[in-house]
Amino acid sequence: MIFRQLFDDDSSTYTYLLADALTREGVVIDPVKEQHERDLSVIRELGINLKYTIDTHVHADHVTGSGPLREVLGAKVVTGAATGLDCSDVLIPDGQPLTFGNEVLTAIATPGHTDGCTSYRWRDRLFTGDTLLINACGRTDFQQGDAGRLYDSIQRLFAHPDETLVFPGHDYEGRRVSSIGQEKALNPRLAGKDRQAFIDIMNGLDLPYPRHIDRALPANQTCGLAV
Repeated sequence: MIFRQLFDDDSSTYTYLLADALTREGVVIDPVKEQHERDLSVIRELGINLKYTIDTHVHADHVTGSGPLREVLGAKVVTGAATGLDCSDVLIPDGQPLTFGNEVLTAIATPGHTDGCTSYRWRDRLFTGDTLLINACGRTDFQQGDAGRLYDSIQRLFAHPDETLVFPGHDYEGRRVSSIGQEKALNPRLAGKDRQAFIDIMNGLDLPYPRHIDRALPANQTCGLAV
């Protein structure tokens, strides 16, 4: 298999490139528009035929690079069914697989941070977007946020084996990977917390207004093609 974890310093966003080493078909998860040339360079260097660009949700902290990659490489844009985005080629429902070469990526609907949040399972790992972060989780105070739904979604992820790797959509402290077991045991918002305790924690957060939201949300309604 081919796997690359890339990072955007400005938004602390992780972008993931996955590909079948034999057929060279691949996908990219959560590309950032400002990193378009970097992503193209890596894709071309590895000789990957990009089949899908995938957004785990409609982002509020950066503009997606999905649309621009589609324009250059012809890859189909994939977003969760509940995003309802007209610009998506595939509105993927819960449980639907995406195949690329001999590899399979499976969608897991995980609403709560936004309605359309979708995580993805591939081999021994989960790509959790903003649903589950390392020692944290996505905020629920704007953009269809619902702390109770987020708790329920995270429990779906926690149902995976403890050794399952967790690759989040962001990290602000340089951490690159976690595991289901680690998050169940150590995540301060979740470890030992029942649903109501989690809701109380999330409702008590005093978080700043996202600095890119006024630009990012409208642009991401067009898959990053209008800014």
